[in-house]
Amino acid sequence: MVLITGASTGLGLALVRELVRSEKYHVIATARRSSLPRFEKIGIFDDENLWIRPMNVLKKSDRDRIIKEANEKLGGIDVLVNNAGYCLRGVVEQVNETERLKQIDTNFRAPMALVRSVLPNMRKKRSGHIINISSVSGMMAMPTMSIYSASKFALEGATEALWYEVRPWKIKVSLIQPGFINSDSFKNVELTRESRKSIQDKNNPYYYHYNSMAPFIAKMMRFSPSTPEKIAEKIHKVIICDNPPLRVPVTIDALIFGLIRKLLPRKIYHMLMYYSLPKVYRWGEDEHYYMDAEYALKEDQKLLEGNKSNPKLLEAGPSENKKHEWNRADAI
Repeated sequence: MVLITGASTGLGLALVRELVRSEKYHVIATARRSSLPRFEKIGIFDDENLWIRPMNVLKKSDRDRIIKEANEKLGGIDVLVNNAGYCLRGVVEQVNETERLKQIDTNFRAPMALVRSVLPNMRKKRSGHIINISSVSGMMAMPTMSIYSASKFALEGATEALWYEVRPWKIKVSLIQPGFINSDSFKNVELTRESRKSIQDKNNPYYYHYNSMAPFIAKMMRFSPSTPEKIAEKIHKVIICDNPPLRVPVTIDALIFGLIRKLLPRKIYHMLMYYSLPKVYRWGEDEHYYMDAEYALKEDQKLLEGNKSNPKLLEAGPSENKKHEWNRADAI
């Protein structure tokens, strides 16, 4: 019996299809109630081998209800796949407390709560498999994704400790580490309130952070050869493996980043990562923003002085005058 959270889209949905197609498992696919219609739209319906259940992983009542039903009717959960989660984009300075807690609650506290719920039955049977979907961001932090990285670092740390703790009961524990995935669902990154403003404001100190990282990440996802279906196949292999490794990088970039982090001296590794960031030479240009404002003011003064001798331009107003200005946005 396999319980999968966040199963209505992306990797979760691909894993549901993979396991149902094998006809070896009873699958409980869970998602928020508002997301359940997605299953019907793509032709996936509840049957004796596939239960589709509403569950908000942040609600204890929802989690308890699913675990209770599985224990009473199926004898408990054999494999737990903690897949539900989301990515919040924002530099440390621009993530408020509410946003921070929601990210940690969804990506770390909720998975740990589900782990605690299934462990008593797994210990009793002296078998089971806990699979937590981590990320390459759980092994290396990325700028503008600080709190997402924090949630995945926490998940990795707790899962590693869990590996030691439950080994005496022959319970297997695995961390799946995907990197860039060619999937629309993985492109739905949420922005913090402050980052939404910064990404539009050229005079914001973090403008270039967002406007260099966002296109870079989107490009890496678009050209990634890794799809949810390919990763689902790898997770299936982990499920049937008698002695799976704790950490399983499932995309080529996750494997490469893991090797680089392991082999390079830490100082060299961080400098290499820093100078590999897109347009990093523009980051922190505080003086540049001041210069932009001063330049624009001087240009406006020049135009006004020049227009005094040209009545037609004065009558035309600002929209016509702008035709004579240099468009700095196009030049950058």
